[in-house]
Amino acid sequence: MSCKLTPWGAAAAVRNLSIRTRRAPTPTIRAATAAARTTQQTAHQPTSLILRRGLADDTTTRIPPPDQSSTPPLSPPSESSQSQTPGEYVPKPPEMFAPNFLNAEAIAALEKAAAGQDIYGEGDEGLLFAMPEKLGKHQKLQDRYHPVVDQVTKLLMRDGKLSRAQRHMSLILNYLRTAPAPKISPLRPLLPGSPPPSQLPLNPLLYLTLAIDSVAPIIRIRSLKGAAGGGAALDLPEPMAARARRRVAVMWILDAVSKKRSTGSGRAQFATRFAQEIVAVAEGRSAVWDKRNQVHKLGTASRANLTHFAVIGKNRKF
Repeated sequence: MSCKLTPWGAAAAVRNLSIRTRRAPTPTIRAATAAARTTQQTAHQPTSLILRRGLADDTTTRIPPPDQSSTPPLSPPSESSQSQTPGEYVPKPPEMFAPNFLNAEAIAALEKAAAGQDIYGEGDEGLLFAMPEKLGKHQKLQDRYHPVVDQVTKLLMRDGKLSRAQRHMSLILNYLRTAPAPKISPLRPLLPGSPPPSQLPLNPLLYLTLAIDSVAPIIRIRSLKGAAGGGAALDLPEPMAARARRRVAVMWILDAVSKKRSTGSGRAQFATRFAQEIVAVAEGRSAVWDKRNQVHKLGTASRANLTHFAVIGKNRKF
């Protein structure tokens, strides 16, 4: 047992006294203690110079002085950056579908499946692509020229010389393009819905098509031999298709061109006469209009023959 007068006894008494007289920790003391601990932790962390020296190849690396002119201004922190802690790693969301046509087709197939449609195309089994549409009667897989240009060129051809007819066709279109605007006659107008005459030379193909379709007959007269009695023929009007109408109109124009006196010389004289006749048709000065009116008058007069006994037979119903 130690006495208080000995050194060991005196030290124990002082320690007991200091423990008993220690003050209770207050909030101010707690904050000061936490700040001191933070300072001690940062003092033991390696500086950026030590890190750079460890990662560099030599030990002479120096931190460059800060250049205030090249330092970009600090932007104010956003709400998202304030909500995140400084050392937290935010992974980038993965991109589910790359922007290419394969993924687009896959997404389209998924949408079809969701809608309950056929994904695999059982209607076109064995085909990589869908079946092409069926062509018309007078259509080709690849038409090089416009149908009107092709038909008129074939009608201009003589002795099988297609290249010469094509040259005539190009000269005709060039003449219509460079000719002045036609003066349309109110008694013989063009088809309804046609553009103004001043715009026709801008589109020579439309110019040619309007002139031919305007003068083309709507009906044709078909004769039944001996149907009228006494060996007389019975005239019957019947409608015509567009291609047949244009063929009759071009043949009438060619007949009028052959009767015209040739002007000039060379290869372009026939094309020039044909183009002049087209302009005359558009202006209502051509004799082709008289043939058209004659056919329409005869068709109007022969409308009553459609109810003839020889046409309707015994199945007549009134």
